[in-house]
Amino acid sequence: MRLFRAVIFTASTLAFTLHASAQKKQDYTKFVDPFIGTGGHGHTYPGAVMPFGMMQLSPDTRLTGWDGCSGYHYTDSLVYGFSHTHLSGTGVPDYCDVLFMPTTGQPQFKNTEYRSIFQKKNEEASPGYYKTHLDKYDIDVELTATTRVGVHKYNFPSTKQANIIIDLQHRDQVTNSWIEVINDHEIRGMRQSKGWAKDQYVYFYAKFSKPFKTYGIAVNDAVKDGIKKAEGKNIKMFLQFDDPNEVISKVGISSVSAEGALKNLDKEVPDFDFKRVEKAAKAAWNVELSKIEVEGGAPPSNQRTMPPGMADPAMQRSKADKTKKPVAPPDYAKIKQRVFYTAMYHAMLAPNVYNDVDGQYRGLDGRIHYADGFNYYTVFSLWDTYRAEHPLLNIIDRKRTADFIKSFLAINREGGLLPIWPLASDETYCMIGNHAIPVIVDAYAKGIRDFDVKEAYAAMKSAVNKNHFGLESYRNSGYVATAKDETEVVSKTLEYAFDDWCIAQMAKMLGEQKDYQTYIKRGQYWKNNFNKQNGFMQARVNGAWKTPFDPNEVDQKFYVEGNAWQYNFHVPQDVEGMIKSYGGTDNFAAKLDELFTTTAKLTGTELPDITGLIGMYAHGNEPSHHLAYLFNFTNTPDKTQLYLNRIFNEFYNDKPDGLTGNEDCGQMSAWYIMSALGLYNIAPGQQQYQIGLPQFAKAVVHLENGKKLTITNSGAVAGRDNIYVQGINFNKKSHNKLYINHDDIANGGDLEVFTGRLPNRMAMQDMERPTSKIADNLIVPNPVITVLQTLVPPTQVSITANDVEENVLYYTTDGTTPTTASAVYSKPIPLAAGMTIKAIAVKNGVSSFVTTATFK
Repeated sequence: MRLFRAVIFTASTLAFTLHASAQKKQDYTKFVDPFIGTGGHGHTYPGAVMPFGMMQLSPDTRLTGWDGCSGYHYTDSLVYGFSHTHLSGTGVPDYCDVLFMPTTGQPQFKNTEYRSIFQKKNEEASPGYYKTHLDKYDIDVELTATTRVGVHKYNFPSTKQANIIIDLQHRDQVTNSWIEVINDHEIRGMRQSKGWAKDQYVYFYAKFSKPFKTYGIAVNDAVKDGIKKAEGKNIKMFLQFDDPNEVISKVGISSVSAEGALKNLDKEVPDFDFKRVEKAAKAAWNVELSKIEVEGGAPPSNQRTMPPGMADPAMQRSKADKTKKPVAPPDYAKIKQRVFYTAMYHAMLAPNVYNDVDGQYRGLDGRIHYADGFNYYTVFSLWDTYRAEHPLLNIIDRKRTADFIKSFLAINREGGLLPIWPLASDETYCMIGNHAIPVIVDAYAKGIRDFDVKEAYAAMKSAVNKNHFGLESYRNSGYVATAKDETEVVSKTLEYAFDDWCIAQMAKMLGEQKDYQTYIKRGQYWKNNFNKQNGFMQARVNGAWKTPFDPNEVDQKFYVEGNAWQYNFHVPQDVEGMIKSYGGTDNFAAKLDELFTTTAKLTGTELPDITGLIGMYAHGNEPSHHLAYLFNFTNTPDKTQLYLNRIFNEFYNDKPDGLTGNEDCGQMSAWYIMSALGLYNIAPGQQQYQIGLPQFAKAVVHLENGKKLTITNSGAVAGRDNIYVQGINFNKKSHNKLYINHDDIANGGDLEVFTGRLPNRMAMQDMERPTSKIADNLIVPNPVITVLQTLVPPTQVSITANDVEENVLYYTTDGTTPTTASAVYSKPIPLAAGMTIKAIAVKNGVSSFVTTATFK
């Protein structure tokens, strides 16, 4: 049976292998620069890794600090060594497990003593490969990897003291570790640590191409003579070779056992042929990267300053020689292709395979489990990646997507909850919402069904009906209420409402009508945080809007990693309902314009996550990622194209600081990939992809069903501006829509987008807009109870509806729950000490939740 499954898996990848070999042999890895994102705040690493691999073998140059989350920063000049696990673009540090460092001379165990200077000119990186030179020791280091094995190649100078230092204390807090010498070619060990992941196990097994003549195991940095094994919280080791010239070390890792690490090692790297492993890694990356072929590339618009790193040298002349001819302008097509394929590379670094070659893995319950017929994955940055990373993979990597969902269900069985942000064998509970839900629903809606649908549906409902993280308040009040122990309350309401809308879509597809009615109503709970008076998503305190209120203020009590501006339009499931709440398209468009054009500055808490600003739009953090596309719902869809152009040109380049914010396990790159293709799904679970602004003269998306989607842009050629869409054809026929459905993509075809320098609003006015609407009147927003500011007593309280339509307001002042038999509100109520006022709004027989205000 296992053999049969293995054959099926091989067949599923065969189509892409055949496609890659059938087309002209293009090396897409040459367009990838792993150093992009390693500077600035990108938090990526440049080391050797396979697509979605368990092994991430990379240099460690930074041990602490926010910009050291990946263990590497481009500006550093000291390297501590080369560890086997790394996180790509996260905002919290972890991993960097089991450090190897080649040295010469007397072995040292303190990292400040064994580290070395290195120079950027000696660094090289490409998919599956990394190289550097250690100046202190005159050692050349090369790294490559398979899915579960890292291979080191060290070229030592002539010396009788050629060492490899192995540091198990390196990086986060070690709770236990051990190391053991098996023979003069092999060692094994384990590292258990506490960091972002509260209890992480990494077992390793290492084999060396040459025998070491001696070794020493250090406990608390002191060598213990005559021992072959040691255990503790500070265990290190040196292996010493006698003038070896070249030593190759291959290291398998496992979360299960040292035996599991050995199985991984022997299965994936049976010899010491470094070049073979490197070549195989490159070939594997070419298969993945060739799933989307792009040609040509739109130049930056001449209407604005070139972005950093892309200034036009043709405008520069030598100061020493005024007659010198301008240098050739940069090849913008090649720059765009480097940005695109590096984005493809980054989008395929996570999630990571976590099971051994025999299917075993350590689950969230700490026990060993078996992944039967699928790969089990970890490192799901779901608050980020549900937006574009997973929709991208639903198009180009559907088999792996099914394995992701099977991993979700295993996590749910082991930990009692669908994943939020799982890392290794732990749930970090980082960020808000439960965004495994939109990933499951989007996959199912787009035809990925190879998982237990009933189990998934039950798990989704269970996740949103627990009593944690404000969910109880959300269900009972229609929003997450402000409380001492509750943070990010407005953002939580909005994210929970989106998850509920997703469950409603699943219920609809499964014919669960009662559930559909329940969750589609909950999908409208965003209305209870929308203040129609000022047009902002705002927190409520004691029945009233939270005051004072500054939409520019960053306050984690109310918004997660942002302010009211950045979360204001976070209703991708009901854009048309939001437009109605604003009082119409013009009002909505005006507010959206203000988001991008305001000159106001951020106030409140300083958060490094909020970067890439255009007005208050913050591309460096995910809640903003769909906002430019909302102009497609207005009478000025050309502004979607205008701001996409700015985002492309100002926030993505091919330099180390080429990402404006954290890469976040592929989301920042996936946004670029989808948007550069001209397609974006603002609400996963919807069938519509909005048509934006393709960045390439031609892009071919190869689908797993053997079909292909070809996207062309007439304006994406060197020297031409292509800011605005002039018209669209699909399969040689006029396409009078600003969107394309998933079935059109899945069936393949030719999408032609014609672009030009100036807006063509006449053509755009005739385009059919995308849809994003929940049926009207499913809920009535909660009324607002406000203390009126009067000059003299008595103090009065007003009750107002928070709806665009007429409501009848009922209230009580004795603490009882109001009904339609209670007093009808008609004028302000005199306030007495100790009074509790409760109110409801009723429209067409539908009642809001109760709003309560208590005055002490």
